[in-house]
Amino acid sequence: MKILVPVKRVPDAETTIKVNPEGNGIVEAGVKWVVNPFCEIAIEEALRIKEAQGDAEVVLVSIGTGDSQEQLRTGLAMGADRAILVTADGVDTWCVARILVKIVEKESPDVVVMGKQAIDDDSNVVGQMLAELLSWPQATFISELELLDGNAAAKCVREIDGGLETVKVSLPAIITADLRLNEPRYASLPGIMKARKKPLEEIDAASLGVDLTPKLTVKSLAPPPERVGGRLVESVDELLTALQTEAKVL
Repeated sequence: MKILVPVKRVPDAETTIKVNPEGNGIVEAGVKWVVNPFCEIAIEEALRIKEAQGDAEVVLVSIGTGDSQEQLRTGLAMGADRAILVTADGVDTWCVARILVKIVEKESPDVVVMGKQAIDDDSNVVGQMLAELLSWPQATFISELELLDGNAAAKCVREIDGGLETVKVSLPAIITADLRLNEPRYASLPGIMKARKKPLEEIDAASLGVDLTPKLTVKSLAPPPERVGGRLVESVDELLTALQTEAKVL
């Protein structure tokens, strides 16, 4: 069985992020970069499947600059078998999904397990786009995963607004991981040493025949307004007036 896991490089959530003077990005100096937490959960789930199956292969893929090698090596240190870096810069979610289609066609995985979203842009669309472009079934926001019928299908428990939903999808399929799917392992020292020798293939995105023109343009970025302290009101009428005239939420 082959499991493909897309991985994204994102700023550490514990890092203080500042908008650059141009207002079109962040100040990257001093920022710590990590594996997107939801991608890390997807890696962990793929590794658990590998351990249960015995003969499964876990392949990581990342789309970005050469700096993304660091995050791929982290996944390899966790236990993945090999990695692919598609070098591209400034691509949006539509381009990422189309690039992933080419990698899926190249690798022919039995299942794609990926994070439901990235914590930097919170788009939550690549998994759904990829499933549509491949015409594959999808199970999103899953908190439980069980392979069935000799790896021909998967039972997934999805987290939805009303509670939990259990679905069965035939494989190959796109599965996106939610927060409660598992607790990712730490890379061990032997794993870190082994990761240095594991294959990491680089592919130029331009060679894949994909239109890399972004469909999404960031017009401007701005930090959120500073929070102000709350206050006590004397009556419901005063609260309603404040919500209407000051907060403007009614």
